[in-house]
Amino acid sequence: MLNDTYDATLILNEAMKYARKLKKQKTEESVEPEKTKIAILGSYSIQFFRIILQYMLHKEGIVTDVYEGDYNGIDMALLDPESEFYKFQADVVIILPYHEDVKTLPNPFEQTESIDKKIDSVISHYADSWKRINDRMNCHILQANFVIPNLTSLGILESNYEFSYTHFLKKINLLLEEKRASNVTIIDMDQMASRVGKNNWFDHSAYFMNKAGFSMDHMPYAVKTFVDAIKALRGKIRKCLVLDLDNTLWGGVVAECNYDGILLDPNQAEGEAYRAFQQYILNLRKRGVILAVCSKNDEPVAKEPFEKNENMILHLSDISCFTANWNDKVSNIKLIARELNIGTDSMVFVDDNPAEREIVRQFMPEVLVVDLPEDVAYYRTALEEAGAFDWIQITKDDISRTEYYVEGKKREDFLMSFSDYDDYLQALEMEGNVYDLDESNIPRFVQLINKSNQFNLRTRRYNEAEIRSMISDDQYALLFVKIKDRFSDYGLISCVILKKVGMDCFIDTWLMSCRVLKRKIENMVCERIRAVANEWQCTSIIGEYIPTAKNGMVSKLYEELGFESVDTHICKTSEESRIYVLKTDSDNKLNYYIKHVD
Repeated sequence: MLNDTYDATLILNEAMKYARKLKKQKTEESVEPEKTKIAILGSYSIQFFRIILQYMLHKEGIVTDVYEGDYNGIDMALLDPESEFYKFQADVVIILPYHEDVKTLPNPFEQTESIDKKIDSVISHYADSWKRINDRMNCHILQANFVIPNLTSLGILESNYEFSYTHFLKKINLLLEEKRASNVTIIDMDQMASRVGKNNWFDHSAYFMNKAGFSMDHMPYAVKTFVDAIKALRGKIRKCLVLDLDNTLWGGVVAECNYDGILLDPNQAEGEAYRAFQQYILNLRKRGVILAVCSKNDEPVAKEPFEKNENMILHLSDISCFTANWNDKVSNIKLIARELNIGTDSMVFVDDNPAEREIVRQFMPEVLVVDLPEDVAYYRTALEEAGAFDWIQITKDDISRTEYYVEGKKREDFLMSFSDYDDYLQALEMEGNVYDLDESNIPRFVQLINKSNQFNLRTRRYNEAEIRSMISDDQYALLFVKIKDRFSDYGLISCVILKKVGMDCFIDTWLMSCRVLKRKIENMVCERIRAVANEWQCTSIIGEYIPTAKNGMVSKLYEELGFESVDTHICKTSEESRIYVLKTDSDNKLNYYIKHVD
């Protein structure tokens, strides 16, 4: 299936055209758009990797400036503090090692202690490399692991002795994952190679001729994994899986064969395959993916299998939004997005019907549509290879997020029992506070910064290294909000970064999860911002609103909080932006209904 998805020759030709276009634009344009700076270091030839990477990111709407290191130049770039690599100051660093980088190998029947020392030496080398990078630039590192070669000296005994090359590299790969720095993501290229087959992955002739690390046929597939990681770092992630029902979650049409006649029998091959697909989807739900149903069906009929068929793996409690009617699926997907309060560009659509897939693809190009094969046994593979939910990290808040959407109906019913909205807010019994950012909350803080789009006043993205740098700088204050109510514990739902600029307190970043909008939480946050500004003895608080296609909902926020609009200011960073000022000694009062808890 991989070769059907990625036509290497076609993609390379298109990538080369784009590379030539970029070169021409660079000489013609005097003002360049804001770019994501990516540095690639490799132990093998990386020219085509770089060309395809830049092209694929362009297709995803990410404009890049790419530094391409020399062949076998990882250590050369890292050890020289004055290298062009460090001068480039990348946002993302990609490191592509080769298994032959490991020079000191175990001897036959070498003692375990001695072998472990050799492994520790390799791990220490990379830990030192990560530290060197972190000391000189604020970036995120995408570190590939070692692709273990298929050429062995012990044959069938290769995995039976710890001194074997295979065993040795496996332990190194495991320890790279365990010992990685907080701003390092390990990209499992060994797993990629296993998927396509090591004999297909390695092109030994090409390696000896031009030092190609792996076959050109699989270059687009390998590059796409890094593209997905960079998209996640830039806030482009998918978080909702929209599912058809008939012949997608089960075999057959439930309206024709009844809830107990659909194919889900674990003792029958096709029924077992559908159950395996449901289990895969349930695993996605457990890691924080929101599940929704979009079916052309009568709702009571569509729900019967979930309620009555004992062979169902998925249950109604796993579905955050259940839509079954006879409207077109484009309209229903938009309805699901509104009900969940998420962007349609964060959605993935799965349907066995090619016609339905094509309609959604045509009228909602921002939705990722997964093409399912005819054989249900490969449904899991198709969804896996789409890389739909390749996030850069998973936090506890992600796992609990699905519970919030499941509780959504209870929350809506509760709201309908009130005629006064303030009465509703008070009855929610909200508890929470604004806290100073600490070590344990950095991962979620960074994640929220890089994926929030609607309630986001400046839409600035920061990686973990940059956040850590700000924490240690007394000119910054980093705050986060945690909230819970009678229905849900939302966890960390808002991030604020304040910067002291002269006698002003500048709101560098202010964003909030769409799960808790319209709760007057922003009033509580504004109160804390004023407290920080007073601690800094600032006379004014400066807010900047930079409009985007998605953040129109906060275009009037500063005005609603009592800020005054001004024409110009030193903190203005964009021609399209608007600047607002609030004097710290102003007496405007903001009410909210949140009980402060430590």
